[in-house]
Amino acid sequence: MSILRSVLRAVDRTGVEPVAWQPPRAPAEKGLFAPSRELDGARQWKLPTGRGPEDVAVDCDGRVITGGDDGRLWRFDADGRATELAHTGGRPLGVEVLADGRFLVCDSRRGVLRVDETGRVEVLADTALGRPLLLCNNSAVARDGIVYFTDSSSRFTLDDHRLDLLEHSGTGRLLRLDPRTGEMDLLADGLQFANGVGLSSDESYVIVAETGSYRIRRVELTGPRAGTVSVWADNLPGIPDNVTSQTADGIFWVALYSPRMRLLDQLGPYPDLRVIAANLPSRVQPDPEHRTWILGLDGDGRVAHSLQGGKGSYSPVTGVRETPDWIYLGSLTAGSVARVPRGVLGR
Repeated sequence: MSILRSVLRAVDRTGVEPVAWQPPRAPAEKGLFAPSRELDGARQWKLPTGRGPEDVAVDCDGRVITGGDDGRLWRFDADGRATELAHTGGRPLGVEVLADGRFLVCDSRRGVLRVDETGRVEVLADTALGRPLLLCNNSAVARDGIVYFTDSSSRFTLDDHRLDLLEHSGTGRLLRLDPRTGEMDLLADGLQFANGVGLSSDESYVIVAETGSYRIRRVELTGPRAGTVSVWADNLPGIPDNVTSQTADGIFWVALYSPRMRLLDQLGPYPDLRVIAANLPSRVQPDPEHRTWILGLDGDGRVAHSLQGGKGSYSPVTGVRETPDWIYLGSLTAGSVARVPRGVLGR
């Protein structure tokens, strides 16, 4: 071990153990990725308490469901009026509306939860295959009720999620849960901060965002290649967060937390420098550019839509959901949900 590494270990306050890697060169912001302003002026609905409506779901009546950093689950009506549905006792992230009207919540502190309109919270899973769910993040629910969800890291909690991205050790998991039996399966591990989850329309495969590697993986669920894991979309122009299941138009929506961060990519091959970065005060750590950006990918992982906002627009975007009339947006840190008319798609 070098003298520098010994010194770094002695002064490190984070426990981060970075792995060297070479990020691919970010795609140029031109052509399809050229800056645009479709998402400027998004109408925002403020959370009555707390912040961070990280994900957004929409029920059969067009009402928006989201959770905040104070543990509360909210429902917004068509006029933006909010009603508190429940308090999870943790930090809700991913939200799905179940066929029976209940809600499936990935709570970063409590695990996979099922919540009803009376406010009753049921823990479906807080461990998986002998390990705690340290950062339960996002899910997709199949028509038969099977839940596909991510545990982003076995090293860091949500409060320290930036350390996982700096470390790049790949401890995220994609898991499958049968709520009726409690049976749990591991579909993919070694993921770089496993994040958003989406199902194809025919439920023959599931996709999972790897935030730390700027890519999306695909896992086959049926047929002779069932269980096969492949790269479905690679070298994205931003940092992917939540994704949606495939829409009726064949699109998977991807929320980009921010455009790629040049300094973070430059640090990739240098673990010692990333230890230093991890121990810097937050105000001088690599900071993302704040503007709205979402991608729409077709069934082959090709980018069909790239919608953006200008500097200072609603951000960071971590959740997205399309309805016949609107595109709804959520954010890990903003104080509101947002929406823009679906007409921004130009169709």
